[in-house]
Amino acid sequence: MIKLSDYVMKFVAAQKVEHVFLLPGGGCMHLLDSLGRRKDIRHTCCLHEQAAVIAAEAYAQHRQELGVALVTTGPGGLNAITGVAGAWIDSTPVLVLSGQVKRADMIGSSGVRQMGIQEADIVSIVKPITKYAVTITDPKTVRYHLEKAVHIARSGRPGPVWLDFPLDVQGAMIDEDSLAGFDPAELKEHYAPANLEQLAGRAIEMLNRAARPVLLAGNGIRLAGAIPEFMEFIEALQIPVLTTWKSIDLLPEDDPYYFGRPGSIASRGANFIQQNSDLLIVIGARLDLPQTAHDHANFARAAEKIIVDIDPAELGKMKTRVSLPVPADARVFLTEFLRQAASVMPVDRSGWLARCREWKRKYPVVLPEYGKSSGPVNTYCLVDVLSNVMKADDVLVPGSSGACAEITMQAFRVRKGQRIQNTPGLGSMGFGLPASFGACLASGGRRTIGIIGEGGLQHNIQELETLARLKLPIKLFVLNNNGYGSIRATQNRHFAGRLVCCDPSSGLTLPDTCKVAAAYGLKTARISNQANLEMDVKKVLETEGTVICDVVVDPDLQTAPRIATEVRPDGSIVSKPMEDLWPFLDREEFRSNMLIEPLKE
Repeated sequence: MIKLSDYVMKFVAAQKVEHVFLLPGGGCMHLLDSLGRRKDIRHTCCLHEQAAVIAAEAYAQHRQELGVALVTTGPGGLNAITGVAGAWIDSTPVLVLSGQVKRADMIGSSGVRQMGIQEADIVSIVKPITKYAVTITDPKTVRYHLEKAVHIARSGRPGPVWLDFPLDVQGAMIDEDSLAGFDPAELKEHYAPANLEQLAGRAIEMLNRAARPVLLAGNGIRLAGAIPEFMEFIEALQIPVLTTWKSIDLLPEDDPYYFGRPGSIASRGANFIQQNSDLLIVIGARLDLPQTAHDHANFARAAEKIIVDIDPAELGKMKTRVSLPVPADARVFLTEFLRQAASVMPVDRSGWLARCREWKRKYPVVLPEYGKSSGPVNTYCLVDVLSNVMKADDVLVPGSSGACAEITMQAFRVRKGQRIQNTPGLGSMGFGLPASFGACLASGGRRTIGIIGEGGLQHNIQELETLARLKLPIKLFVLNNNGYGSIRATQNRHFAGRLVCCDPSSGLTLPDTCKVAAAYGLKTARISNQANLEMDVKKVLETEGTVICDVVVDPDLQTAPRIATEVRPDGSIVSKPMEDLWPFLDREEFRSNMLIEPLKE
C-alpha cells in the first residue's frame, strides 16, 4: 500500500520533472509533504501562486517538457489562473496540482456558494483554459487521471492540465498494483489528414510555380520536435524564412535564409518580404492579430497561402482565402513533404533572394541615430547592445507586455544556441521575474538575462525574495520610463494627450527599483544614460550572482516601425496595410519597394 500523495509525486518524478514550483497551503498538505520527502525532485517555493505557475510555464518552454506547479485550495488555485491562461494560449504543457477541501465538505450539487473552508470550484473555473481538468474524488482513479492528464498536456497541440485533490483523497492509502491505467487509444487522436500525401504534393506544385515564395515558421515546429526536419526543409527549398515572436529562436540572425519577424510591430524589411510574396507557407504559427494585423484580407494579399496547423480551429478562423489548409502536426507534414522533395523543381529565385537581402540590409530596426544621444537610454540601443554582448549559451527572458516585450522581440538579434522564453499571447504584466528563474533552473543554471518594465515588476515583485534565496546567475534589466510607457503612448496617440494613471502627473507612482531590490539583499546597479552603455551592460553581466539593474530609458520613446491605427468616431479601429509601417516612408521610396500594386490611400 502507498499513500496517494506519495504515488502522485512518484508519478511526477517518473515524468523526468526535476523541479516543482509551489506555494504551500493547508489544502495541499499531503501533496506538499510527499514532495518534500522526495530526493529526486527539487522544489522552489514562490511567494504567489501566479508566479509559481509562470515559473513552471517558463521551465516547460525551455525544456520542451512538462512543467509542474503545486497550489492549495480556494485562493491558491484562483491566484494561479493567469499563468494557466498564458500556457493555454501559447501551447505550453503545464500540470497544476491543487489541493481541495475534503469530499464531505465539497459543494457538490447543494446549490450553496461554499461549504468547505476556503473552498472554490476551481475545476469549473479553469476548464475553458485547460485541455483537461478534473477533481479526483475516487482514489482508485488517480493513476488513470494522472496518465491521461499528462498525455493530453503533451500530445497534439500542447497545453495546461489541472488535477484537483480533496484533502482526504490526498491522504488515502491505495494499492498501486491494482490501479487502472489510461489507454491513449480512447482519445482517437489524429494529427494528420488521410489525404496528407496529396496535400503535400499540392504544396510542392504551388511552390514550383511560385516566383516569390516565403516561409513563415511558427513555434509549432519546436513543439512538434521538428527542428531537424525544419532545417532540412529550409535547405531543400532555399527560400526566405520569417519567424514569429514565439519562434524567435528557431534561426539565428546570420542564417542565410533568415529575414526577420513580420507583424504589427516588426522590421520593415520582413513586412515588405511577406507582403510582396506570391506564395506564403505558414507552418505552426497560429496567426494571431499582432502577426496578421486586424484585416486578414490584406495579410500577404497577393500570395497563395498554405497554412499548416495542428488545430483545425486556427485554420477556420482566417477571414481570407487559404489556398491550401493542412490540418496536421508540423513534423508529420514536413516529413511527408521531404519524402516527396524530389518533385521540387530547381527554380532560379536568386533575384528574389537578393531583393530580400537588400530589404534586410536597408531597413534595420535599430537606426544609427538612436545611439547618438547621451541622455536617457534608448531601449532599442539596450537591446542592440545585449545582442552584441550576450553569449551563445545565454537565456533571454523579456517581459510579455509593453516596450520590454515589443522592442526586444522586434530588435533582438539571436545567436545560434540562444533560447528566448516569452508568453506573448496573454501578454501579462508580471511574467518576466518568475519566468527568469523558471527558465534559469530549466537550463541547468545558464546565465539568464531578463528585460522587464518597472510597472510589470510590481505585479510579482515579491519574487525578488525568491531570486535572493536561489542565488542564480540572473541579470534583470528593469526599464524605468517613469510609469507605463505603452499606456502613455496610446493616450498621447489616440486621446489628445489626456493622461490617466500612466505616470506621476496622472495618478501612478512606482517605487525606486534599486532601493526595493536592496531591501531584499540583492545586488543593484543603475544605468542613467547611454554614454557608456555597452561598458555598463557588460559590467552587470559580468557581476557574479543575481543583479537588478535599473535602466533609465527615454519615457517618450515610440515603438517603431509599427502599424499605424486610427480610432474612428464609432469606436472601430482601422489599420494601415502591413507593408506601410509608421514612421511612413517617403511615398516614392515606399512605392519603389512594392512588387505588387499598393492599396489606394
